[in-house]
Amino acid sequence: MKALKTSLFGLILTASATTVVAQSETEPEALISLPNSTLQWQAVPNTNGAVTYANTEGDIFGKGDYSAFVTFKAGTDNGLHTHSQSLPTVVLKGTFYAVIDKVRTEYPAGSYYKLPANLVHESGCTAAADCLLFQYQADNFDLVPVKG
Repeated sequence: MKALKTSLFGLILTASATTVVAQSETEPEALISLPNSTLQWQAVPNTNGAVTYANTEGDIFGKGDYSAFVTFKAGTDNGLHTHSQSLPTVVLKGTFYAVIDKVRTEYPAGSYYKLPANLVHESGCTAAADCLLFQYQADNFDLVPVKG
């Protein structure tokens, strides 16, 4: 009986492994190719064009995962606010900043930061040059103003 259980278990493992291999072979990950000239830039609502975005996957203001490029005109400040989920960001151009507990940290091009969810902060782009960021989240972006 022990040999039968062992053989049956082995058969189930083999069948499961075959199914996983078959699924991965039939469902390859799709190529995403977005040369700069194909990006579709849009103004972020209520920013008078000072902040724009181009989705790369999903929709920054939709539901579900997204990734997007975001631009800020030089000197644009977001004021005091929070986000309902963590916000990983890569600075690609310019110098972005965050003010947390009255301490200002500047992030020049090539920097990365990840703000935790619900952290009260101020952020923006320094006056020296426009900023280009890359951001991604597990659900839509939000900015919740906080009274100072």
